[in-house]
Amino acid sequence: GGQEKRGALAAGKAKRARSASSAGEAAPEGGPRDGSAPPQEYSIPPPVSQGKWKNKERVLIFSSRGINFRTRHLMQDLRTLMPHSKADTKMDRKDQLFVINEVCEMKNCNKCIFFEAKKKQDLYMWLSNTPQGPSAKFLVQNVHTLAELKMTGNCLRGSRPLLSFDPIFDREPHYALLKELFIQIFGTPQYHPKSQPFVDHVFTFTITDERIWFRNYQIIEEDASLVEIGPRFVLNLIKIFQGSFGGPTLYENPHYRSPNMHRRLIRLSVAAKFREKQQVKEVQMVKKKGTKVLVEEDPTEVVFETPAEEKPVEIQLVKPESKPIVKDKKKLRKIQRKKQKKLFRTEG
Repeated sequence: GGQEKRGALAAGKAKRARSASSAGEAAPEGGPRDGSAPPQEYSIPPPVSQGKWKNKERVLIFSSRGINFRTRHLMQDLRTLMPHSKADTKMDRKDQLFVINEVCEMKNCNKCIFFEAKKKQDLYMWLSNTPQGPSAKFLVQNVHTLAELKMTGNCLRGSRPLLSFDPIFDREPHYALLKELFIQIFGTPQYHPKSQPFVDHVFTFTITDERIWFRNYQIIEEDASLVEIGPRFVLNLIKIFQGSFGGPTLYENPHYRSPNMHRRLIRLSVAAKFREKQQVKEVQMVKKKGTKVLVEEDPTEVVFETPAEEKPVEIQLVKPESKPIVKDKKKLRKIQRKKQKKLFRTEG
């Protein structure tokens, strides 16, 4: 389809060039009338990719519903970097994963990158060879996209990348399988209609800490130094399946720990710290109570006890005066003052 379009475009350009040259011939005195070659600006350059597109790899890149903005940007970045990719609408979470095989068949794709979101916080990536398999499931961590300011590199859109792999990929069989899968998915086919025949950036796959670290660098021609373009992410392998999106398990990563388990362990560690603090407090309380030594009664203390003088019991024969009930506080104070004056006079 791409080649036909390109042919049509070339034909259109040729028509335009011919009409322009004929216009040049019919130009007034200044133009070339003597049948000489038209000016150089009207010559049409040959198409960029001069060759047959044989390796027809097409990659479908899409996601499930419920992905966050960062995942959406990462997905768009991968589509930008891979001219042999195709897009599709988000898949419903109710649908089973094997439905993706049918979607790929309809889109005429033989590879698939599928982003699956769970709990609105965990992101899983499936890489699959769609009709018959194998497929691999990864947990995606530490995502940084092209739009971030830290990534200062740049490359030509549609240019073909070099793929650089860690030497560990050749030592272990499951990594060798993943390497082949990465080569077929991320490698832009030669002479692809949407690609450019320049190699100006590198995709690196490095294995550190039992995870695969993806980076994209620009090659600077002067001194062959590298500047990071992005995106960057870390793939934590979960399982490799024989079929596409299912089937028998070929390899299960023993070092993988699910995000749910990780969060649970964090919660348990916090709870354990709290319990430890409580126990320390209890021990301190017991120590404080234990320090108070009970001293036995001292018999000599009785010497200093002097009996109190016995006062005669007074019996009131006269009824006490009833206090006047006064609602106004000012009047009450006046009455009290008068009483005090009377007492003072009598004493005097």
